[in-house]
Amino acid sequence: MVRNLFLAALALAVAAGIGYANQSTSRKVVIPVSKTSATNGKQMYVNYCAPCHGVDGKGQGPVAAALKKQPADLALLSKNNGGKFPSTHVMTVLQFGTANPSHGTADMPVWGPVLSGMDATNTEPNVKALRISNLSLYLQSLQAK
Repeated sequence: MVRNLFLAALALAVAAGIGYANQSTSRKVVIPVSKTSATNGKQMYVNYCAPCHGVDGKGQGPVAAALKKQPADLALLSKNNGGKFPSTHVMTVLQFGTANPSHGTADMPVWGPVLSGMDATNTEPNVKALRISNLSLYLQSLQAK
């Protein structure tokens, strides 16, 4: 009888331990998304990029700690490219994603589907290109001197 009670208690303890271990320790971060103007690179950056890359672009945004791989320091793009801002590369990454995605998918930013859908009903041509260009120009203004 004592043996059966002991085994039942042990089974209960193991089940409770497994249940506790299965709890996710990662935090889910929810960032509200609102449509921004295609002509305002700073506003787009603050809304879509700063949560991970930080307001200053140095990769220390409030969501950075929850990511598997730390965000790139966007303020060093020019420095890491011989002092010249790599605008073509930046615009390509913004449009098509990265070859080594840290966001789980190749979409860059993680807002890829959101940003693409934002202007789906817009009759003005090249709004996506305008967004990418203005965001790239704003990133250029964040470069370390």
